[in-house]
Amino acid sequence: MKLMNSRAAIFAVAGLAMTTSGAVAADTVKIGFVTTLTTPAAVIGKDMQDAANLAMAHIGGKMGGKKVDLIFEDDGFRPEGGKQKTDKLVKQDDVDFVTGFIWSHVLLASRKSVLDAGKFLISANAGPSPVAGKLCHKNFFSTSWQNDQTPMAMGEVLNQKGVKSLYIMAPNYAAGKNMVAGVKRTFKGKILGVDFTKWGKDAQLDFSAELAKAKASGAEGIWVFYPGKAGGAFIKQYQQAGLQGKIPLYTSFTVDAIALPKLQKANLSGVLGSENTQQWSPDMDNAANKKFVGDFKKKHGRYPSFYAAQAYDAIMLIKSAVDAVKGDTKNMDGMRAAMKSANYASVRGKYTYGNNHMPIQNFYLRKVVKDVDGNWTTKITKTVYTNHQDVYAKDCKM
Repeated sequence: MKLMNSRAAIFAVAGLAMTTSGAVAADTVKIGFVTTLTTPAAVIGKDMQDAANLAMAHIGGKMGGKKVDLIFEDDGFRPEGGKQKTDKLVKQDDVDFVTGFIWSHVLLASRKSVLDAGKFLISANAGPSPVAGKLCHKNFFSTSWQNDQTPMAMGEVLNQKGVKSLYIMAPNYAAGKNMVAGVKRTFKGKILGVDFTKWGKDAQLDFSAELAKAKASGAEGIWVFYPGKAGGAFIKQYQQAGLQGKIPLYTSFTVDAIALPKLQKANLSGVLGSENTQQWSPDMDNAANKKFVGDFKKKHGRYPSFYAAQAYDAIMLIKSAVDAVKGDTKNMDGMRAAMKSANYASVRGKYTYGNNHMPIQNFYLRKVVKDVDGNWTTKITKTVYTNHQDVYAKDCKM
């Protein structure tokens, strides 16, 4: 099935005529969307793609009075693949915006291609520390978070719970290192061990050796960051190793709307009641989120993940910019000012942008629960951080 170079299929649903790259009119807003649409990590990219297409349906396929051409590209879960597709979007398709980007190492490899060409780059997920600090740029914005922030919130939760020691595991790439740095920054107890495991197309999915080390360490808790397929594999092995009920498991970006249906199908009920931190949850009580979650579930039969929520917001942020300049995409200053104001209905509720164009926002503790239909999902139990700014903003000289 061809997913690369696909235009937003949702146009057909909206009853709009689709255009191909060879026949795009001058009055079209062009958005490139780089994500992972092959390899096992495609489950995340598909969630983001579905959300971006839903956003297109909600706005009628238009921004600033112009039709929108949304071009999806597959990074293949590789930095070089992401850069190649980003170059294609910028040079061949001449897009006005490039968004998407699940992985920090892909974003870091691709950023110069977009920014050096004078285009806007909007990350819908990846938040590596350099782009929040010394590599910040006037044309870069995020609709997610800086990588360290979510695990920092979990570190605070662990302190509140009185956890005195921790064993840490994460994949060995830019985001994994940021996540570990985040939880270490706030957790006040002892770190009894840290394992960085292989990542990428041949990512390590057997964690038996690391789990044995964690058990032997005597730690009071295990904290992990394993997105996508690796998260489900880890949780299954954690339970099979007999650690459930003996060493509590705490996670960031591991237990989410992508993992939960598979965990429920496998009857890994130990995940019920587990807690994680995030800046968004499907139960957030605002009009934009209710419409997004309700329509996503109706169309796809599942809850959207935070990846989907951030992709949806990326389209809406771009729309706010194009609407502000009435479709004049040459007015970079006007679009930049509009995005910096964050004056749109975000599914997370109102937030602001810092000097580095990273969101200043709340972070919440979420618990895994059953909804009224018996489906496993997450529910906010308390606010951990209010209007939290990342620690790297001070290094941004904008």
